[in-house]
Amino acid sequence: MKRIVIFLYIMLFVMVGCHRKDKLVDQAKTSGEEIVMPAFDCDSAFAFVKAQTDFGPRVLGSEAHAQCRDYLVRQLRRFCDTVYVQTFTARTYDGKQFAAENIIGSLNPSSANRVILSSHWDSRPFADHDLLPNRREEAIDGANDGASGVGVLLEVARQLQSQKPGVGVDIIFYDAEDYGPRESDNAPNGEWWGLGSQYWAKNPHVEGYTASYGILLDMVGTSAPKFYQEQFSSHYAPAVVQKVWGTAYRLGYGQYFINQPGGVITDDHYYVNKFAHIPMIDIIHYDAASGTGFDPVWHTTQDNIQHIDKHSLGVVGTTLLQVIKNER
Repeated sequence: MKRIVIFLYIMLFVMVGCHRKDKLVDQAKTSGEEIVMPAFDCDSAFAFVKAQTDFGPRVLGSEAHAQCRDYLVRQLRRFCDTVYVQTFTARTYDGKQFAAENIIGSLNPSSANRVILSSHWDSRPFADHDLLPNRREEAIDGANDGASGVGVLLEVARQLQSQKPGVGVDIIFYDAEDYGPRESDNAPNGEWWGLGSQYWAKNPHVEGYTASYGILLDMVGTSAPKFYQEQFSSHYAPAVVQKVWGTAYRLGYGQYFINQPGGVITDDHYYVNKFAHIPMIDIIHYDAASGTGFDPVWHTTQDNIQHIDKHSLGVVGTTLLQVIKNER
């Protein structure tokens, strides 16, 4: 599986969730922060998502992948002070090698206090969870699984260009996240997911780079999302989890950012925590009714632009902007 999911929130956590909610209420009452909803254009974010899917599946080695890379570099150059393209060789589980690129845009590069905002930009070469067996070898658009997080972050970058954050912000688009084995593949043992984040965590774009913390977005475009607190995030970066979920609560987004434990998910943030030792969390949707724990369109041909909700993009983007605004 792409991500190992162990769903922990059963009755044992009901009292824990209530306690955490009370804690957030207390924080909201005592916080001296003035909550003024930051500007975030969900139509613009949606347009950024659609622009990616219009290229087609952004699979390693494809023309769509190359075209989307150039598009993302152009957009970050519009909004960021400095842009880096980190090229590396992705060796996949099936013995193939691809040229891959992590794309990094930096704002306020002179600031020593830095925050990472990230997502992956490639899409899966197989629709291995499609309901139709004859479509499971098709590549997917990855509108939600990949493009939604990138679209939110492009709009965040556009807004921060004028809002001038008090900290440095590095927006990182990881490549080669989603070219991992299917359940039917006889894959050798190894870390075959998150190849871009693994490479970046061991070889940052700036020598000696560090950041106070990071936030990863994954599958944030579904309707009525439920963002539970992913357990690697809570283990490695509990203060960041409380920072983000507390901010969302004060913005009125408590029905989306659920203050209860979620699953244990091996995603790009895991490798940043493990290898770069930067505390990073994962904002990722959980669906208890889907059977996979993710959106029903996950790793299917239905993960397309028709299933992207502008409001959900706005919820996540507004929360991120408020988090950055609160940093000094």
